[in-house]
Amino acid sequence: MKERFVALFLFCVSCFMQAADSPKYEIRAVWLTTVYGLDWPRFAANSEHSRKAQQQALSDMLDRLQEANFNTVFFQVRLRGDVAYRSAIEPMSFVFSGKEGVSPGYDPLAYAIKECHQRGMECHAWFVTFPLGKDELIRKQGKQSVVKRHPELCKKHKGEWYLDPGVPGTADYILSLVKEIVMNYDIDGIHFDYIRYPESANSFPDKNVYRKYGRKKDLYQWRRDNINRMVGQIYDWVKGAKPWVQVSSSPLGKYSRIPKVPNAGWTAYESVYQDPKAWMQSGKQDMIVPMMYYLHKNFFPFVDNWVENSNGRLIVPGLGAYRLEKEEADWALTDITDQIDYSRYYGGAGCTFFRCLNILSNEKGIYDELKNNYYKYPAMLPPLTWLCDSVPQSPSEIRVERLDGELKLSWTKPASEKQDLTYTVYYSLTDTMNTDSSKYILATGIRGTELYLPVQSNREQGYLFVVTSSNRYHLEGRPSKETYYYYSKYEK
Repeated sequence: MKERFVALFLFCVSCFMQAADSPKYEIRAVWLTTVYGLDWPRFAANSEHSRKAQQQALSDMLDRLQEANFNTVFFQVRLRGDVAYRSAIEPMSFVFSGKEGVSPGYDPLAYAIKECHQRGMECHAWFVTFPLGKDELIRKQGKQSVVKRHPELCKKHKGEWYLDPGVPGTADYILSLVKEIVMNYDIDGIHFDYIRYPESANSFPDKNVYRKYGRKKDLYQWRRDNINRMVGQIYDWVKGAKPWVQVSSSPLGKYSRIPKVPNAGWTAYESVYQDPKAWMQSGKQDMIVPMMYYLHKNFFPFVDNWVENSNGRLIVPGLGAYRLEKEEADWALTDITDQIDYSRYYGGAGCTFFRCLNILSNEKGIYDELKNNYYKYPAMLPPLTWLCDSVPQSPSEIRVERLDGELKLSWTKPASEKQDLTYTVYYSLTDTMNTDSSKYILATGIRGTELYLPVQSNREQGYLFVVTSSNRYHLEGRPSKETYYYYSKYEK
């Protein structure tokens, strides 16, 4: 199958050198929510026709993300004790087929990974870690529910069921799900949400567990230690199995109360016993994506706080695109763009938006603003230098073949490289090439060794091309030799 970069080319040529540089390295992500079918799927697949339509709906969403130069999708694979993949542990969520535990006739995660990779995007498996849902959902899941299979791990709190982080078996259970994903899928990352104690955590019913395992520790620190220990256990296993798979989490947007904002309200450390600073300082996370759905003094100082405590790991503020909706908070578009600007200039590695459909619905023009301004050029993913320090060899120079209405660009993987590589193609319409600038990137994240580009048959134009290799840690090698190609209405 042709790499799905074709439609972007004419747009790239038309806007070349017309806007200021955007960062060459930047994470541009969305949380793609499957719980309740909020982003996808919007309808159940219970026939061949509806299955194809469900798959096409996801492909259409990814097309639009690609057109706006997004490069990362956090795809929700664990919802509330049910999942979006073929699992031997938990049932398939009812949102896919209409019935809990019943497959829609395909593997949603496998399909999402394939479609993301074809578009040069990474796909990270997004886990809702501890929440399991209300009684109604538990009844739907029947004997497959973790509440029924492992009642010793579960607690009911404020009308909902949760895995209890204080029970030692909980970490093993979560790790078993992680193992399924990492070993069975070509996933790029594991991403944890709700990796914390729930709202009203002070009344969480874990007194008996605390008496058994607390060892006279402070209750609050014991709760933090439960999560810290699980984070470390999972990170170490993932790095031992597939070290390029990134491990990340989305804690609350405010780590703790800070001098600039002493009355910060709900915080990760004090309110729900998350300690992501400790995770980063101990090297047990590759990326933190804090849910920063706040404005002004509740946003900007906390970006600084995250970056200061990052230990060189990636900080990717999660922005509340849903807050643009009138019935939510009726934010102005500039509230979001100001946050992107601040994150770019003060140490953020990019931004993630909640939710995907709030971007694709173009609420208050946000999709257009990203596509036409902030994300006008493609961006490469930041290198994971703490995981790897070697760069791949250069591929062969690009070969150009003129076909009917398009150019076929092809190159050869370096013979000495056995690892999986992705490629970035740079181009220039002049005799100057600058691979340090994003506006020279034609396409990145390419997993094959060819690219098809449409051309205007009535236009004569010279093109300069180079290609680079990147490994799965996003470290880029040196460019290939330059290839110059002159396109004319008549072959010469």
